[in-house]
Amino acid sequence: MAKIQRALLSVSDKTGLLPLAKALITAGVELISTGGTAKALREAGLEVMDLSAYTGFPEMMDGRVKTLHPKIHGGLLYIRGNANHEAAAATHQIQPIDLVVVNLYPFEQTVAKPDATLAEAIENIDIGGPSMLRSAAKNHESVTVVVDPADYPEVERQVAETGGTSLELRRRLAAKVFARTAAYDAAISAHLGRAFAGNAPADLPGTLAIQAPLAQALRYGENPHQAAALYGRFHDYFRQLHGKELSYNNILDLTAAASLMGEFAGDTPTLAILKHTNPCGVGQGKNLREAWDKAYATDKQAPFGGIIAVNQPLDLPCAEAIAEIFSEVIVAPDFSVEALAVLQKKKNLRLLRLLEKPRADKAWEIRSVGWESFLLQERDHKITSTADLKIVTHRQPTPAELAAMLFGWRVVKHIKSNAILYAAADRTLGIGAGQMSRVDSSRIAVWKAGEAGLPLRGSVVCSDAFFPFPDGLVAAAEAGATAAIQPGGSVRDAEVIAAADERDLAMAFTGVRHFRH
Repeated sequence: MAKIQRALLSVSDKTGLLPLAKALITAGVELISTGGTAKALREAGLEVMDLSAYTGFPEMMDGRVKTLHPKIHGGLLYIRGNANHEAAAATHQIQPIDLVVVNLYPFEQTVAKPDATLAEAIENIDIGGPSMLRSAAKNHESVTVVVDPADYPEVERQVAETGGTSLELRRRLAAKVFARTAAYDAAISAHLGRAFAGNAPADLPGTLAIQAPLAQALRYGENPHQAAALYGRFHDYFRQLHGKELSYNNILDLTAAASLMGEFAGDTPTLAILKHTNPCGVGQGKNLREAWDKAYATDKQAPFGGIIAVNQPLDLPCAEAIAEIFSEVIVAPDFSVEALAVLQKKKNLRLLRLLEKPRADKAWEIRSVGWESFLLQERDHKITSTADLKIVTHRQPTPAELAAMLFGWRVVKHIKSNAILYAAADRTLGIGAGQMSRVDSSRIAVWKAGEAGLPLRGSVVCSDAFFPFPDGLVAAAEAGATAAIQPGGSVRDAEVIAAADERDLAMAFTGVRHFRH
């Protein structure tokens, strides 16, 4: 055990500070502190020495210079038992500091505010804090360093029982420090890189630094022979209310479901059923039960073991309908007490509350492609409105066809390419996903609609990318579609438009492609 006789406390987040400080004083530890931290300790009746009194050097420049002093870093860094280090410490009257408790200026929280200025961001770049943390962590053989309030209770326990901390704990805390300072520096680098980009591509960092805390260990990955874990801020956005532990595949599916439902936030009651990240049914209605009936009617086989997402608090009538089949996960902004009572009878069904939607301007996708390489892109949060559509055929769409175009276009962007969707104004009718040929996707969508007994006469066909040849559009017309929505942009657009005019189809170009690989 490394005994703790002197501790330096300097924190922005004062969560759990007082119980820790009281435990240290009870154990006979001398406390040194700075500014607001010292004030909070004194107001609680605890004895604490100001850092300036300890160093004999005043804080200055609005607190920018206070901890960068040899008595601080010498007290942290000198190797206990090393004759040269001990002699230097004695000569310069440097005393050992055995415990450092520091958390950093809230840079990430500051720049997350939509109205944060560059000056505010720079002022919230901590200099002394990371320096002390790194000094203490480097010398963890003798010094205990704590950067996360979640670790206070274990430090309190060990100090109360032994007067110090174990090497195992010090090593774990030191590793945590370097992870935190790396993430902190990465956040600063990314923000300033964007702020100072000049003519460089907007928002793209010069260096991609990926730092994310372990959020949850997983039993395995996509398959049982693959190790896996979840990292990052997942639990800031989702809270599990019921059911067994989430799996790797559950997380992929439920985040895809939540992203799809984000298209319909604040809209008519909407419900989506997904399987393997693909929608297999989406419906809207006067209430969620009616939306369920429409979504489920699209495909009554695929929803077995599927993921369900809704855009409104889940109520009892809808919960009772869902409970009739086996589902893996339900994601909702909330659940009524009655709905929870019904659904919680299924012990394996995971129920998750969506706490908040990620800000669109912060939504990035990072993918590992192997070979120690990563892809970074903005999420596809493009919303298409009536004003964005270019009607390219002689016939204009009817109001019902136009509504179906806009509904289907919000759904098709969440279907794996090549994606073909047949839709009405308030429901999906046939879905073809992930085929190598767009015509094959169309055939599958028509076949699925036939299996479900849903006629496609009067439907709108939605294609995530342009029809490269007229054959895909002709097949849709033969299936019963009377209108189409697609990005346009093919060298054969004129042929496709002519084929639509020959069959009296109304067709809109969006000018936006929605590939999803």
